Amino acid sequence: MSDLQLQHLEKIYDNKVQAVYDFDLNVEHGELIVLVGPSGCGKSTTLRMVAGLEDISRGKLIIDGKDVTQMPPKDRDIAMVFQNYALYGHMTIYENMAFSLMLRKENKNEIHQKVLAAAEILDLTSQLNKKPSQLSGGQRQRVAMGRAIVRKPKVFLFDEPLSNLDAKLRSATRREILLLHKRLNATMLYVTHDQTEALTLADRIVCMSMGHVQQIGTPLELYDHPANLFVASFIGLPPMNLFDVEIKYAQAVCSDFEIDLTPEEYNVLKDFEGRKIVMGVRPENVVQGGGLVVDVVSNENLGHNTLVNGVLGRHKITCKFRDWCNYKYGDKVNVSFKKRHFFDKETTGAIKI
Repeated sequence: MSDLQLQHLEKIYDNKVQAVYDFDLNVEHGELIVLVGPSGCGKSTTLRMVAGLEDISRGKLIIDGKDVTQMPPKDRDIAMVFQNYALYGHMTIYENMAFSLMLRKENKNEIHQKVLAAAEILDLTSQLNKKPSQLSGGQRQRVAMGRAIVRKPKVFLFDEPLSNLDAKLRSATRREILLLHKRLNATMLYVTHDQTEALTLADRIVCMSMGHVQQIGTPLELYDHPANLFVASFIGLPPMNLFDVEIKYAQAVCSDFEIDLTPEEYNVLKDFEGRKIVMGVRPENVVQGGGLVVDVVSNENLGHNTLVNGVLGRHKITCKFRDWCNYKYGDKVNVSFKKRHFFDKETTGAIKI
């Protein structure tokens, strides 16, 4: 039995606007699932339906084998961590972490042990007598996580918990969440618009757009085998280079260049002979050396990698070279494409080679 089952969930508001369509997912015990997509894609609405903060218009929600679709939030045995921490400013850190247990009238000694254990996990022991205003943003987010941990819920929900932190704190707190997940072996649903968080945290990713699930899979599956053009362009930083091409005589012909297809590629793409399709190339699969000429626009050194932005004919292109490069505006770089992806221009679906 899956720990958490979202069975064809849909959300339709009173004004007939539909925010989520047919969301179907089984989450195994101890799995960390990340819902990712642009703002307004329905990911937070889905999380709020699981939490009970939004009514479910259609479908069922099953937690630990029990139908909780109509159950109020307090009875679902879930804990939610918000992006704004939602801490009580007049309470100490200890009181914030213990508050939900005190409301449930749990034994004081048990509450004390649970708070101390959570504080130890999150390195907050020395902060327990302080008020939230005395802590950094990263520490306050750890308090919010600690408040969830002490409840020992069946499911943890995270709604963009790192969005209020600066880049350095985001990276550090991301590692803490990953470590927390490993230590607790907890079932977690995590919402973010940041693909870096999705790729580094997730056991599986749910990529969403306009209320629809576009693809569910491991980070590597979404990166190496995107289901459609949306996933291909959304997952990956810098994003995938995309070119309109026509299949002609074992070549992918663009308005500015031609690519010889491998036998494996042409064996599939010959069915698209004479048709326009989309060819995608990730920046790291643009390699130095070859018959294509890129006119350099800018050069960004990133240590062991360099991002070279330029144009290939009239098409913008980003290259990610595994070297320290010193190209200047106007330089020419010969390149080739090591790996290509192809997509049906009409359906936007991936063409599997």
